[in-house]
Amino acid sequence: MSYQNWLDYLQSAEKNSMLSGKLRKVHYKFPDGRQMAEEYNMDTGIVQRRAWRKSKQLMGEPEWELELGEEPRQINWNGNNSRGGGGDADNVSGGEFTVRESNSAPLLTKRVTKKNIEWRIRNLPYPLNVYNVSAEPDLHAIVVRTSNKKYYKVIPVPDLDRCGMPPIQANISTHHQFNTLIITYQKPDILCEMEAQVLLLLKNVETETDMDDLLKGLLAK
Repeated sequence: MSYQNWLDYLQSAEKNSMLSGKLRKVHYKFPDGRQMAEEYNMDTGIVQRRAWRKSKQLMGEPEWELELGEEPRQINWNGNNSRGGGGDADNVSGGEFTVRESNSAPLLTKRVTKKNIEWRIRNLPYPLNVYNVSAEPDLHAIVVRTSNKKYYKVIPVPDLDRCGMPPIQANISTHHQFNTLIITYQKPDILCEMEAQVLLLLKNVETETDMDDLLKGLLAK
């Protein structure tokens, strides 16, 4: 499995889990000092948000960096509610991360569904024929260009990197409405398989719910 390194990295982390409404929040502390926080929808088993925090620096705590989330917003974690969470200062107990953007600047958000990865770039008023959206395997990214040279964006796809897969042009589709460019990337089978394997790994993390139904949904063809 080309994603085995990713699974091994997740396995190496100290993990805490808690429930918040219909969300399951998982906090990872890795041996290299990095932290990751995820939110899973309990009805679908799909990860809705993922953020990273680098290892501690000499001057205070590093900021959380959002990798995945439909809307940039504040996400709070309270590790004291999970078994073994404790009040460790290194924990994200009471911590938060916030992404702020100008109201008029192009704003990129990302979400995943069962079969697709989707990016939305808001505040782009140009018609669809102005955009060129290309898979760039050498960059491990999708690149957005406009023929009027008003916008250029390199969008990394870490989901594919974790599977050892390059982005493929044939998997990309685009749509434009309400000043928003919507880029949809069809997930390869190996990525869907990896996501199911991650849920299997999380099944062994203490939590208040059973992951079997979610696994059945993701593994179903």
